Amino acid sequence: MPDSLRLDEFALTSTSAGALLRQRHQPLLEALYLERGSVAFGVQEEGRMRHLLGVMEGPCWLDAAPALASQPCAVDMVAQTPVQCRAVPVAHLRSYLQRWPVEAQGLVTSMAQGYCQQAALAVSRVAQDAVARCAQWLLQHAEPGDGGLRVRLAQSKRQIAAHLGIAPETLSRVLRQLRDQGLLDGLGKNLWLPQPESLRQLAKA
Repeated sequence: MPDSLRLDEFALTSTSAGALLRQRHQPLLEALYLERGSVAFGVQEEGRMRHLLGVMEGPCWLDAAPALASQPCAVDMVAQTPVQCRAVPVAHLRSYLQRWPVEAQGLVTSMAQGYCQQAALAVSRVAQDAVARCAQWLLQHAEPGDGGLRVRLAQSKRQIAAHLGIAPETLSRVLRQLRDQGLLDGLGKNLWLPQPESLRQLAKA
């Protein structure tokens, strides 16, 4: 097995919270190694992370998989906290991999390709309309009560939004929209679904 990749050969750069580190579909010339900090990844729209898929904490590679698979990054990546990263040229990373035994190269390449496929699938799923996903969640958690359907919010809106793969702001916007349409009523932890059939139609969208 070849010597370890010497990451300290590459400059350590600091970036402030809120910075866009990776943009979807952009070709990768460098792979980022996150030394310190927290990075959110998902689908960003209008300057905000509308669909959150997860969070990575350093130390870890942010985009080595698409770099090794010769694919663009499938997700947007935004610094949640101040971060420190090292940028390793993709050509250097691939050259290092070629020093490995052929079997190990094949294993790593297959894993990288599988990761990219899963990331692309996750992005396609969150592309489903946020209203439809919220409607599905409300119906799944509804229970009969006083002649209608009631939803008890046992989790915070932030937790629900994370489960749905959307930003908390998006969840609040969708709930307001459903109220305006007369499909949601109630305040606090108890919500009512006055028109469950109409909500089911939205859930199928």
